[in-house]
Amino acid sequence: MRNGIAFCNPHMHFIIQTICRHSDLIFAWDVRVAYPPPCEEGIIVPRVLVVDDDPMVCTTIEACLTRKGFEVTVADGGEAGMRALEASDFDVMLIDVFMPHMRGFESVRMFHERRPDVPVVAMSGYAFANAERAPDFLRMTIELGAACCLRKPFTPDALLTSVNQCITTPKTTVRHSKS
Repeated sequence: MRNGIAFCNPHMHFIIQTICRHSDLIFAWDVRVAYPPPCEEGIIVPRVLVVDDDPMVCTTIEACLTRKGFEVTVADGGEAGMRALEASDFDVMLIDVFMPHMRGFESVRMFHERRPDVPVVAMSGYAFANAERAPDFLRMTIELGAACCLRKPFTPDALLTSVNQCITTPKTTVRHSKS
């Protein structure tokens, strides 16, 4: 038992090779904040907003970034993400391109327009059956304001590289990651 939750049935998540317990998932969630372990006084902790409708993706990204010292706020969709964005300041936003109640690129465009000073990392696992003639949605997000993008599934290293690149570089270049 950890944090009052009894664990059973471990499941391996496909995005980041981290063991997650099925009972760790919160199915009725809106926004939650994970704080990194306490650090030295005076150190600025980068704040990340993660907006995705898949709770497993959010939980995995949250765990990876929190372990590396980021303060992570997770929202379960576009509307919850907008509320979180209005309530707090962030250094970078990770936004899923395709979510319910938001049509395609609407999410990236809306988050970028609301806070153009905060870099957006667009994420998507959407793929066409005929990839040779299909549009590259992640490349299109750059035109809508995304600083860089990640193609799901991605590795923890690709995630950390993209987030760190957005935080340390004033105007980032396009970065597509598969590994």
